[in-house]
Amino acid sequence: MSARAWFVAAVAALVATLAASPLAADPATDTAFQRAFGERFFDRYWQLTTDAAIVNGYYRYADSLRVPDAAERATRLEQLDRWLAALGRIDTARLSASLRADWAILDSQFRGERWALTEQRAWQWDPSTYNVATGFAMLLDRTYAPLDERLRTFGKRLANVPAYYAAAKATVATPSREHTQLAIEQNRGALSVFGPELERTLAGSGLAPNERATFTTQLTAARAAIEDYVTWLEALDARLASGAVAPRSFRLGRELYEQKFGFDIQTGVTAEQLYENARAEKARLLQRMGVLADELWPKYFPNLASPDDELVKIGRVIDALSLQHVTRERLVAEVEAQIPELERFVREHDIIDLDPTRPLMVRETPLYERGIAGANVESPGPYDAQAPTYYNVTPLDDLSAEAAESWLREYNRWMLPVLNIHEAIPGHYAQLVYANRSPSLVKSIFGNGAMIEGWAVYSERVMLEAGWEDHKAEAWLIYSKWNLRSVSNTILDYGVHVLGMSEAEVMSMLTREAFQTEQEARDKWKRVSRTSVQLTSYFAGYSAILALRAELQRGRGDAFDLKQFHEQFLSYGNAPVRVIRELMTER
Repeated sequence: MSARAWFVAAVAALVATLAASPLAADPATDTAFQRAFGERFFDRYWQLTTDAAIVNGYYRYADSLRVPDAAERATRLEQLDRWLAALGRIDTARLSASLRADWAILDSQFRGERWALTEQRAWQWDPSTYNVATGFAMLLDRTYAPLDERLRTFGKRLANVPAYYAAAKATVATPSREHTQLAIEQNRGALSVFGPELERTLAGSGLAPNERATFTTQLTAARAAIEDYVTWLEALDARLASGAVAPRSFRLGRELYEQKFGFDIQTGVTAEQLYENARAEKARLLQRMGVLADELWPKYFPNLASPDDELVKIGRVIDALSLQHVTRERLVAEVEAQIPELERFVREHDIIDLDPTRPLMVRETPLYERGIAGANVESPGPYDAQAPTYYNVTPLDDLSAEAAESWLREYNRWMLPVLNIHEAIPGHYAQLVYANRSPSLVKSIFGNGAMIEGWAVYSERVMLEAGWEDHKAEAWLIYSKWNLRSVSNTILDYGVHVLGMSEAEVMSMLTREAFQTEQEARDKWKRVSRTSVQLTSYFAGYSAILALRAELQRGRGDAFDLKQFHEQFLSYGNAPVRVIRELMTER
């Protein structure tokens, strides 16, 4: 089946599932579904995905580090097939609306995981797939149990680290050079989890001397295994650079890209359609930015005629605004200081209710997580919902003065708050708090990237519409530039992975037509060469949420309540926007 035919069939199946008449709902069918995909299902799922279990706050198998070899992949495939068969035995037309949505989410999740193992096969060509740091770091960071108990769990996981990396070396074949370099960078960072700070923690613990001795022996072996993997990757990278080994292209290609897009995005359009929509939206945004630049030009260039070239004019105004920025030394502290301001604004403007019991901690991005994005939110799952949410901000210590200044101009006085809106409040942080409260574990755990990123992008617009920065033209121009980034991400991702855009073409588009600094554009090229499809999730989800809001506003008229819309939308966990739309319009 071609990629397009596969996608059309998958969408048709999802639509048919969600559109089944709620009048046919049968409590016995609901019960059968919940029995098949309830607590026992999740327990087995977490047994097979122990790192993901820790991320979600499920610690029953936290002492287990699964070895990523052929036998492990076969076990996962066999289990996925059993789960898909169990789903197939459920009469979806007899399920209640919410459980029909859960059925559709699970079906897509299982098929997506199966596709990743059998078709995409990143486990074979992406060496950055193999990194043990996250699970270990979370066992140290989270206080779900006394320190000594967590150290014992940590120690049991350590025993499998050498076998884990041995399997990684045996599995990697025909890698891309870009993913090899990412693996080197992140696994070097992984060593920080197993360094002196851990030794000090162990020394101050209540573990018995024999326990500490065993722990230390395993820790030494684990470090050696990580160092050996990095050394092996460095030699592999040298062979890839010399041509002794032919590298795989990092570009996914049309067939795999359309299929991955279908599993990951689920907003009702194909990758090609979203690409064309993004190009049209880019033109509309540039027109609006031209009007704002005309308004601001006399204020910032009072004695100078504006350029005839529209892009040059917009760029000059943005450059003037970008000179206002925090110092590199104050970056993390400034982010931390802005969080209470955003909380206050959200409360005062009745955008959504915030949970004051859920802590948000701003910190420097751990070394093992660097190399993809400059800022991100790391949220606990529903099993450990009271654990802190971390807002990771990467300091600029490793950048030259010139590169740091370029980054700071990109995230200037007007832009940095928009980043914090997106990542924190009322963006990712707030949305994930709501997701953890969803009564459906399926909707909370199996997050759809387009819904999650789409909400964060949508929240930026909501804040500007509510009067953040008092509707100043400067704020709207810089926000429009930020929004243009989401649109450009789609054009960039599809253009690179499907249409073969070169690095030079990407740099030209991002710096001239999207007004990004050279440092930001270089970072984006790095990101698109290490990821695929994810960059489209921002515009895909955002445009789908806006369309849903407009649809409900038309239908409800004066009865439409924006805060109610937000909280109802967020109440469905991390479900795809297509699923949420069906539930909200059905109600």
